Amino acid sequence: MSIRAVVWDVDDTLFDYTTADRAGMREHLDAEGLLAGYGTAEAALVRWREVTDAQWARFAAGETTFEGQRRDRVRVFLGAELTDAAADDWFGRYVTRYETAWALFPDVLPVLDALAASHRHAVLSNSSLTVQHRKLSVLGVRDRFEAVLCAAELGVSKPEAGAFLAACDALGLPPHEVAYVGDHPEIDGRGAADAGLLSVWIDRDGAYVPGDAAGRHRIVSLAELPALLGADTRFGAPSTFG
Repeated sequence: MSIRAVVWDVDDTLFDYTTADRAGMREHLDAEGLLAGYGTAEAALVRWREVTDAQWARFAAGETTFEGQRRDRVRVFLGAELTDAAADDWFGRYVTRYETAWALFPDVLPVLDALAASHRHAVLSNSSLTVQHRKLSVLGVRDRFEAVLCAAELGVSKPEAGAFLAACDALGLPPHEVAYVGDHPEIDGRGAADAGLLSVWIDRDGAYVPGDAAGRHRIVSLAELPALLGADTRFGAPSTFG
């Protein structure tokens, strides 16, 4: 059975979120006069990422809204009781600086070009449509994807099987004809594999530990993806995809 479509994660898969987030937050904290309170810029950035990961986990678990996790990231990071409007203003000032650092990874456009004629493409993200539609548009790749699905609107988030199956439904394809490419070994990698998709884990940082990739195909560059999709042997025989 051939893989007919690729569904993509966005942040830290197509889009270099970590670099943009760090650059934007460093500039933001400097402008807000908050760096001194952390001793070093690196300590402040580590704390911001810890808070971000914790609040995203709450959103993924359905404990808060997309807007709520943004506001709580600000409140927890600052250690302050802020109104929604004040938290939104602070986050908005950060976003302005963060957006100046937006960039695709260098291997993204070449792989999208290489697969353009052979595979259909969609996006599945644990973010919101407003955020990811704008991001993909600014980065010049929105028209590469026939569908963009996000957890905030779906009401279910990765690694739940329902999120991946919703992407398959949007494409009108069964899971075994769809590959999912994402950067997180559990949320993306194991989630996609458990939902029955061909799971491709992009391990850009080389964080692989033997045994980590169970059920997932690990790659370190998207340049490896076309060959993987053309040689899918999950069903005991070489793919007939040409």
